[in-house]
Amino acid sequence: MKIFIVVLLFFLPLFSNQNIPKIDSQIKKIDNFLNNHNNPWIKRYKSYKTYQQVEFNIIKTQEKIESLQKEKITIDIQNQINNLQRNLDTLQKQKDILSNYKDSPFIDLTTPQDLGKTPNVTNIFLIVKALSYMKQSNETLKTLQKNYQSLLENIEYLKQKDRLLKELLEIYDKDKDNIIAFCKLNSCLFENTYKIQMQLNDTLGAFRVLEATRNVFVTTLEFLEKDIADSNELIKSQVKAQIIKGAYIGITILILFGIALSIKLAVKKYIHDNERIYTTNKIINFLNITLIILILLFAYLDNVTYLVTVLGFASAGLAIAMKDLFMSILGWIVIVVSGAVHAGDRIKVIKDGAVYVGDVLDISILRTTLYEDITLTTYMDNRRAGRVIFIPNNFIFTTMFSNYSHSGLKSVWDGIDFTITFNSDHIKACHIARECAKKYAKGYTESTKKQFNKLRDKYTIKNTSVEPRVFSFLEPNGIRISVWYLTDAFSTLAIRSSISSEIISEIIKEPNIKIAYPSTTIYHGDALKDSKQITDGIIPNI
Repeated sequence: MKIFIVVLLFFLPLFSNQNIPKIDSQIKKIDNFLNNHNNPWIKRYKSYKTYQQVEFNIIKTQEKIESLQKEKITIDIQNQINNLQRNLDTLQKQKDILSNYKDSPFIDLTTPQDLGKTPNVTNIFLIVKALSYMKQSNETLKTLQKNYQSLLENIEYLKQKDRLLKELLEIYDKDKDNIIAFCKLNSCLFENTYKIQMQLNDTLGAFRVLEATRNVFVTTLEFLEKDIADSNELIKSQVKAQIIKGAYIGITILILFGIALSIKLAVKKYIHDNERIYTTNKIINFLNITLIILILLFAYLDNVTYLVTVLGFASAGLAIAMKDLFMSILGWIVIVVSGAVHAGDRIKVIKDGAVYVGDVLDISILRTTLYEDITLTTYMDNRRAGRVIFIPNNFIFTTMFSNYSHSGLKSVWDGIDFTITFNSDHIKACHIARECAKKYAKGYTESTKKQFNKLRDKYTIKNTSVEPRVFSFLEPNGIRISVWYLTDAFSTLAIRSSISSEIISEIIKEPNIKIAYPSTTIYHGDALKDSKQITDGIIPNI
C-alpha cells in the first residue's frame, strides 16, 4: 500500500502536466468568445474598467502634481510638473470620451426603448397606429430577450473560465517548479501563478459586474413582458371592437347609399324635367353626405359637449377666416332653393372687370362650373373661348350676373346696326332689315310668346311684344338703322351672322340705298371746285 502511494505521488505531477494543455485550450476557446468584437457585454465591461482606471490615474497624477508644487521649484521639478500636466490633459480627454461608461456600461443593452403611451384605439383609422405600436413593442421585447440570453451566455463562460483558472492554479501550487519547467518547454498559456491570479481576478470582477447586471435586468425584463402583454391584449380588444363598430357603420352607410340611389331612380322615372332631376339629385347627394358626416361624427366623437364648446369659441374666428367658404356654401343653398341658376343655363358673369359668358356644367357646394362658348362677348372682348371657368358660389351675393335661359326662357334680344347715306331710301332699308330679321327669328318669336304667358304667373311682364323691331337714327355720317330680333340664347352669334349676310345681300340689290362708311374730301390749289373723295383712308401723292 505504501509503495502504491509513493508511486502515485511520483506520477501525479506527470498526470497534472498532461491536463495543462487541455485546460489552456478550453480557456482559449472561452477567450475567443468573450473577446469577440461582436460581444457587446465584455466590450462595454472593458470600457467601464478603462474609465475607472483612467479616473484612478487622474487622481494619482493630480496628487503627484500637488506634491511637487509644494516642493522647491527647480527646472527638473518644473519639467516633471509639465509632463504630469500633459499626461493629466490626455487622461482628462480619455475620461470625456469614456464618460458614457461612468455609471452603467450596459444601460443601452438593458433599458427598453421608450415606446410612449399605449395608443387608445377610438376609431378605425387608429388601428394601423395601434398595430404598429404592437409590432414595435414586440420587437423591443425580442431585442431585450436576445440581450438577456447573450448576458447569460457570457456569465456561463465566465463561470467556466473561473473554474478552469482555479483548477490550473491548483495544479501550479502542487508542483510549482516542475510545472514552470514544463510550461517553458510546451509554451503554456500561463507561465506562473501570478498571471493566473491576475486573470482570475479580472474574470471574477467581470463575473460580479455581469451577475449584478443580470439581477437588475431580469426584473426589468419581467416587468416589460407583463406591460407589453397587457398593452397588446388591450390593443387587440380595442381593435376588435373598432372593426365591429366600423362594420356596422359601413353597413349603415351602404344602406344610405342604397336609399339615395333608389330615390334617384324614382326621380328619374317619374320626373321628366332634366333641370328638376339635376337639382333633386344634388339635394339628395347633399343630404346623404350630411347624414354620413353626422353618423361618423357622433360615432367617433367621445365628447360631443366638448365639440360644441370648442366650436362655440372658434365660431367667430372661423366666420372671419373662412368667410368666403361659408358664403359659397350659403350661395349654393340660395341657388338651389331659389332656382336662379340651373345646370345647362347660359349665364354672363362680370368679375373684377372680366366678362365671362358660358353654359353651366355643374353647381357644386363651393363653386359653379362654366364652359365658355363662342359668343359675341368672346368675339368682341375676350378673343378666347372653350375655357372651363370656376366661379365661387358667393358671386350670387356680390356680382352682377345675367341668365340667358332662366325659367325655360331660351331666347334673348339681339341687334344689328348699319349706317346708310343721307340720300338713301331709309324706309326701304328699314323694311329690308325687318323682313330679314323676321325670316330668321320667326320660330323664336312664337316660342317666346308662349313662354311669356307662362312667366306672367311668376313675374309682372307688361311689354310682351316679340316681333322684330327696327329703329332709325340721325348720325353725323348718315342714317343709323338698328334692327332687333329674338334669337336662341345658345346660338346668338350664328343667327347674327346669317341675318347680317342677308341684309347685305338685299341692300346690294337696291340702287337707291348706299352703305355709309368713313370718307375724307380734300381741296387744294385752284381746284376747289374739283374736289376728290378719297375712300378707305388712302390719300394719293399731291
